[in-house]
Amino acid sequence: MHVLPERGSAGPHSRRRKLVQGVALAIGSLIASTMAAVPIHAATSQASSSQALQQLLAEEWQYQLREAPETATTIGDYRYNDRWSDYSPEHALAQRPVLQHFLERFQALNLEGLSEQEQLSQKMMVRQLQDELASIRLKNYEMPLDQINGVHLQLAEFISSIPFDSAQHYEDYLKRLHALPAVVDQWIATSRLGLADKLVQPGYLLEKVARQANEIAAPAGIANVFGQPVAHFPTGMPLAEQQRLRKAILAAVDQEVRPAYLKLARFVANEYAPHGRAQEGIWALPDGDDRYRFAIRMQTTTDLSLAQIHQIGLDEVARIEGEMLKIARSLDYPDLPSLRAAIANNPKLYARSREQILDRYRSYIAGMQPELTKLFGRLPTSRLEVVPTEAYREQSAPFAEYRQGTPDGSRPGQVVVDTGDYAKRALFTIEDTAYHEGVPGHHLQIAIAQTLPLPPFRQQAQYNAYVEGWALYAERLAGETGFYQDPYSRYGHLVEELLRADRLVLDTGVHYLHWNRRQMIAFFRAHPAEDEASIQAETDRYVAWPAQALGYKLGQLKFLQLRARAQQELGTGFDIRAFHDEMLSGGAMPLDLLDARTDAWITAMKAASTTAHP
Repeated sequence: MHVLPERGSAGPHSRRRKLVQGVALAIGSLIASTMAAVPIHAATSQASSSQALQQLLAEEWQYQLREAPETATTIGDYRYNDRWSDYSPEHALAQRPVLQHFLERFQALNLEGLSEQEQLSQKMMVRQLQDELASIRLKNYEMPLDQINGVHLQLAEFISSIPFDSAQHYEDYLKRLHALPAVVDQWIATSRLGLADKLVQPGYLLEKVARQANEIAAPAGIANVFGQPVAHFPTGMPLAEQQRLRKAILAAVDQEVRPAYLKLARFVANEYAPHGRAQEGIWALPDGDDRYRFAIRMQTTTDLSLAQIHQIGLDEVARIEGEMLKIARSLDYPDLPSLRAAIANNPKLYARSREQILDRYRSYIAGMQPELTKLFGRLPTSRLEVVPTEAYREQSAPFAEYRQGTPDGSRPGQVVVDTGDYAKRALFTIEDTAYHEGVPGHHLQIAIAQTLPLPPFRQQAQYNAYVEGWALYAERLAGETGFYQDPYSRYGHLVEELLRADRLVLDTGVHYLHWNRRQMIAFFRAHPAEDEASIQAETDRYVAWPAQALGYKLGQLKFLQLRARAQQELGTGFDIRAFHDEMLSGGAMPLDLLDARTDAWITAMKAASTTAHP
């Protein structure tokens, strides 16, 4: 389905430099000729339009940060470190006129004469506001609790992103702890509205939410996730100050936060879960089909039909299992089930300790680092570290995940690895996952985006199909670069890709074709990319989070399609580094806009080549 790039097709470095210079000359000539033809009053008008756009973008961004203090903290803006987002239903409705006003102002902007990036920013902001308004109309805010992405988990996980390097940061955190019971009350009130509107997750998933809330509440004092920040204080903080803050914070944890989570657990177990919906698919909710189409638009930014997505999944499953069969036969197994059985019973392919897992991740990431200059002209400057998942999350966390650092690099990006139950952790998939979560995957893409000369909302954009599609593309890119030398690592790479193909089938199966959980499990077992426990958890993830799992494979296929198009159009002028830099130069964006932007880049490269070599 994909041809390896011709590593030598771009020619020596001098040829690439000339090509880039040609692009600059062509664009410079175009700008000069355009400006020469533009009257002075028109140029002034263009500058005014640009300024109006920048001012409006800045105003909207400040609104976003005030509305989502957790986001502000995560990216290193600490003005709102003492507060949480407002999760009340009244606030969700109050946002609607504000968002509508922003939308009308962005739509009224004069775009004539603005740069390509400025016009793209306007288009992306208009879409973002339209999507937010559509989500409010669908009352999606009335379903804040689920077992995979619920707000009760998000706040607990967020603690690791809060800075604790000054007394003020601890004081701010203490205010957040005091405010958390009111936030939990907001979750409960909003969920009750969802019950009244028949907007609720399946009951069996909500039972898991109750258990999770109890598990978060159970540890006391410093052992609790909300108490852990006082386990260490910054060097130089006076001992008396440490003791005061420790006492106050632990009192808030034990007397306010833990009781609030226990209250949530009781509400979910006694009032909420018993009235959860019986069917797994989102189709069972009011306006269920429209909700699924909206989720697909949000999570994949594609216009593929549901039937097309399902068929792409089936086709990809067949292709990937064909590649896996080749590996099985190269290892003298007659078929794929035989290889799978042998792997399941080979203890050498599973971890012997927690540290072995972390060491593998660190080793693979370190091995990839020196190869990045062959694939990218621009590289991230912020550090990347590998750390274990917090103990309280080991039962529900993914095997690995990426947490972005701050744009200024003061907090590094992290690959967070679940080392719990380590004896069941497969070693042969670690190489692939290290590239997905680290480099050239999430860390490279997100850390670069944070430093691009773009409006902040684009530096921090999280379009699922782009972000996860790039990370899955990065896994494949590693193989094309010569990694996965061990046949079991190559198999592990295909296992991870099979999982993403399975998702296309399973997500559309449950939400479009009305499969039940039993049918989903049957397909998963017939095309396994996980152990049994993970199959169960993954299946529930797709039920709770419609369309999110579609973004990985659909995004990857788009990047592969765009690269093939650029190779075909540019021929010997194709430069893999220039292509990758172009893919990353606008930050995460909707796939259709990425497609159009790539076409424009190809046209510019052709024009530059003609200018440089008439």
